[in-house]
Amino acid sequence: MLGDSSYHFVAVGAIASRYLAAYHQKFMLSARPILRRSVHFFRVLATAILALFAQTTALQGQDVSSSTATMALADVRPGMQGYAYTIFAGDQVEKFDLVVLGVLENFLGPRQSIILVQLKGTKVEYTGVVAGMSGSPVYLEGKLAGALSLKLGVFTKDPIAGVTPIRDVLNPLAQNTAIATQNLPLPEQAASSSVPTGSALEPIETPLVFSGFPAASLKPFASEIQSYGFVAAQGGTTEARPDDGKLVAGDMAGMVLVEGDASINSACTVTAVRDDRVFLCGHPFLSLGDVHIPMARTRVVTTLSSSLASTKIVNLAGNIGTITGDHITAVTGKLGATPVMVPLDLTVSAPSGEKKFHFEIVNHPKLTPLLVALTVFNGLSQNSVYGEGTTLHLSGEVRLKGHAPVQIENTFAPGDTLTPDGLPIALAMQSVFTRLFTNTFEPADVERIALKVDSAPGRQSFTIDSAWLEKGEAAPGETLRVRVLVHPYRGAPRVEETTVRVPEQTARGTMLRVLVTDADLLNRASRGFSAASATEAGGLDQLIALLNRERRNDRVYVGLFSPSPTLLWNDKELPNVPLSQINVVDGRPAPGTVQVLRESLAGESSIPLGGPVAGVISLNLQIR
Repeated sequence: MLGDSSYHFVAVGAIASRYLAAYHQKFMLSARPILRRSVHFFRVLATAILALFAQTTALQGQDVSSSTATMALADVRPGMQGYAYTIFAGDQVEKFDLVVLGVLENFLGPRQSIILVQLKGTKVEYTGVVAGMSGSPVYLEGKLAGALSLKLGVFTKDPIAGVTPIRDVLNPLAQNTAIATQNLPLPEQAASSSVPTGSALEPIETPLVFSGFPAASLKPFASEIQSYGFVAAQGGTTEARPDDGKLVAGDMAGMVLVEGDASINSACTVTAVRDDRVFLCGHPFLSLGDVHIPMARTRVVTTLSSSLASTKIVNLAGNIGTITGDHITAVTGKLGATPVMVPLDLTVSAPSGEKKFHFEIVNHPKLTPLLVALTVFNGLSQNSVYGEGTTLHLSGEVRLKGHAPVQIENTFAPGDTLTPDGLPIALAMQSVFTRLFTNTFEPADVERIALKVDSAPGRQSFTIDSAWLEKGEAAPGETLRVRVLVHPYRGAPRVEETTVRVPEQTARGTMLRVLVTDADLLNRASRGFSAASATEAGGLDQLIALLNRERRNDRVYVGLFSPSPTLLWNDKELPNVPLSQINVVDGRPAPGTVQVLRESLAGESSIPLGGPVAGVISLNLQIR
């Protein structure tokens, strides 16, 4: 909108032009030389007025946000009038007014103060402080004073916000040695000692934008998403443009967590651009510290106004660089190259057809496990070949740089609850990645994830009802038949058969235990109560070996246990260890992790059934 001075220039120019036109038409042909000189004078005057108006308009049209001048926190005073920039819709950076209420010293932490402001104007008074507005550059007296970063409560009548001082935004890691030289008085509404419930200053929500993720895919993970402090928002993607990387203060950008056939990204407002450095948000994303996460341009579709939580609906545009820092006062990035992400290929096969999906996921120990679970569950459940009430067989591998791949194989049957049938697959993958990324040996550099889910009609699951040996005693070296009565889900029970061999070195007169069970219980019995945790291994290779040795859940297992102890040393299983050697190790410091089991697994066999198995039967076998 033009200011008052511009309005007067327009009025004067228009009046002068109309006057000159009328004067010329009526008098020019018969005017004397003196009148011609008058006409010339008015023409010069009008030209000067119009030129001055054009210059003033051009000055007012300049983007003040391009100014590099900053304001020190010590110069901020209550009552100062200012303005900020953000996008409410499209690509148009809009200006809104604000007034300083005061400064809250040491609010975010030691020497980390904030500026308290009240937003002014029809639009912001209607929407309030909007999720995605964090990072909006705030100007006082034409100088960049900080970034909008905090909001005051919910259902508040006044749009009151907190501003992170610009010194902390541009130097998020620097020691804040400059402290305001005087305590600034706060207005009455900011200085109240008792803050009503729901009226505390808190960071403006960062929308976590899910494109290609319907609400049903997010619901099982809602509590985890909320625990990260995100506001889940649905959005879309848009084509990359050549000018995506040409950011100015007030534009929007954010982190790319997942991209491909579906995407997840954050969205913040840009506070400032200094050469190739980008400063945004004005508060942390997750306080991850130094990171290497792709940075992308985001474009606003519209702003959704809500009395509870207004938010921006955005589209993910092209990648423009790398987010390099996530600190308490700002998220920082660098324009240019983007870091490599982890490719995830998912194939879903069913009698009705086959679907393939491709995703790219950020490689970060605190984010990747949840993102893999979200992406796998969404890709599995939200496609035309998937249906509830089917048995799902998961297979695939996780490739890590410099290590053997982690082999993935398990079967999952539908249950009788309302839990989605594909959710256990997602949780199983989350568990694998949690164990890989929480290992204490070296970072897990994941190169590729390839998964396939085969769907078979019906619920194919089995319960172990009973088991028996062909005879109650055997000699060393003898092979025995073991019969197992299994009960399929809503089917007739049937008998399955396998064999187990007694080791030659088994002492006569020994009582062995035959454990007929499922995969999970045998894993626990042979590896201790905690199966294949990161702390049991002596390195990442050993952890991968443990993961690959875990038994699959679609089989009945028969384990033959002898009463001699087993020594577990890191990933090594040392059965039948003499007590004299155990006494040397047990209770004394040793490198790695040492655990002693009271039994040793002397033999093992299995019966594949094609569906998950549950149950346990314990039998005794006398060695004659």
